Amino acid sequence: MTSRMTMLSILRWSAAASLILLLTGCVQPAAPSSTAHSGPGPTVLAAETFLADIAQNVAGDRTQVASLIPIGVDPHGFQPTPADVRKVADSQVLIINGAGFEEFLDDLLRNAGGERIIIEAAAGLKPRAATTAEDDHQAEQGTGHEHEIDPHFWLDPISVITYVENIRDGLSRADPAGQEVYARNAAAYIGRLRELDRWIVEQVGQIPEPNRKLITNHESFGYFADRYGFTVIGAIIPSVSAGAAPSARELAALADQVKQASVKAIFLETGSNPQLARQLAEEAGIKTITELYTHSITGAGGVAPTYLDMMRYNVRTIVEALR
Repeated sequence: MTSRMTMLSILRWSAAASLILLLTGCVQPAAPSSTAHSGPGPTVLAAETFLADIAQNVAGDRTQVASLIPIGVDPHGFQPTPADVRKVADSQVLIINGAGFEEFLDDLLRNAGGERIIIEAAAGLKPRAATTAEDDHQAEQGTGHEHEIDPHFWLDPISVITYVENIRDGLSRADPAGQEVYARNAAAYIGRLRELDRWIVEQVGQIPEPNRKLITNHESFGYFADRYGFTVIGAIIPSVSAGAAPSARELAALADQVKQASVKAIFLETGSNPQLARQLAEEAGIKTITELYTHSITGAGGVAPTYLDMMRYNVRTIVEALR
């Protein structure tokens, strides 16, 4: 009995000491692992950080959704490492955006081998074709090519409802015992997406209609513009991929469009090279906004630690620049 009481006293003292150290800042709480798995559900991996956050809201406590691409890394230029191949090999469910966004996917899956459920979040959404000044010129010359498909559906929260439904259904296939949990969580998150949509409409209402014009680093805001009444004047990189490069003709055409449309600002995603945008902005006498989050959320201490926060931050930034 004495030995048992001594052991209990030691455990209590240890727990109290750990709490004191944590409260005084001597010990920091452990950050969630990007590959950890907990709960009764399957091992789930999402390609992008914003997609992992959306999926986590559906998964709830049944499993932890990890992200393949690290925070702050542009998916357009992502090159999987052997460790990334291992993450995919260990996954039971892989969630991708789809619509051609993950250009690295085929090679990655081939190297990972095995079988898993793949959920394409954007499945069922009608894609818009990206167009460029060069496309228009080639069309006039009769040498046009097939337009790219714009995969950036997630910048329209109403399209993300389809993401949530696809993720809900995919997780339910992988984990039938969790179906009710996934359905309940999905319904709650869809409600938050509709609330976000209403908020964006109110915020955009502060911008005079003649000012609702967007120029971005590359063609990523088409669905956002369609939903909220903006006109996309053009993009520095005339492609849905940030890895493309503009031609001299395209830059000259964009400079003319900026001047004719009386655009107030050029918007760039974080991590993009601002050189061309600043040259164009200086020539046109307009502002360059360099801090939009479109392809990655931030860490917990950043301005956009969740998808919902990311959208709110971007909208506030756009409204402030254009109103």
